[in-house]
Amino acid sequence: MIIDILTLFPESFSYLNESILKRAQESGLININIIDIRDFSLDKHKKCDDYPFGGGAGMLMTVQPIYDAVQSVKKENSKIIFASPCGEKLSPALGQELSKEEHLIFICGHYEGVDQRVIDLLKPKEISVGDYVLTGGELPTMVIIDCLARFIDGVISRESLNEESFSTNKLEYPQYTRPQVFMGLQVPEVLVSGNHQEVEKWRSEKSRQITNERRPDLNKEK
Repeated sequence: MIIDILTLFPESFSYLNESILKRAQESGLININIIDIRDFSLDKHKKCDDYPFGGGAGMLMTVQPIYDAVQSVKKENSKIIFASPCGEKLSPALGQELSKEEHLIFICGHYEGVDQRVIDLLKPKEISVGDYVLTGGELPTMVIIDCLARFIDGVISRESLNEESFSTNKLEYPQYTRPQVFMGLQVPEVLVSGNHQEVEKWRSEKSRQITNERRPDLNKEK
């Protein structure tokens, strides 16, 4: 998969070069390119924002630099993504759907957002990472990429995907590792018993219990 990220702040994406995503790039599963929108500005000072017509607080990113930046990388198989509070809520199902694409182009808004003509002309898929507002699109873009990358074959194991939170409309069970006792807190005996059937039973019950206590709404989504 090829991922092109259009942003005013290229230095924001150092996280994508760490850990699992770093290995995914090194193994050729993902190719991530960071593109500076300012390089496409026709303004002599590389300005990419202006005051909104009609007044209002803050500045808007202008349409021309974004449009030209997208056109510089867009292909027939490209899918354009824009992180926005107005978009479809990010979910494992949506992440899995996006993981099947060959080429993704992410537009990172900033300030008060982007000129509406960015949306009207480029028709990106708008995605929300939650019911809150951030100062820019860089963080939600990384969240979306991290989510979808996990569904690309070879990035992580299939077993990890099958047993994590939300994979079956439930939250994940508690997990433990060494030491077996720390500050008086002991790992549940069943997990060190060697009885795999009882371990699975315990995990299933804990998953159900935690989901009912913390996210009962997930039971209604079956």
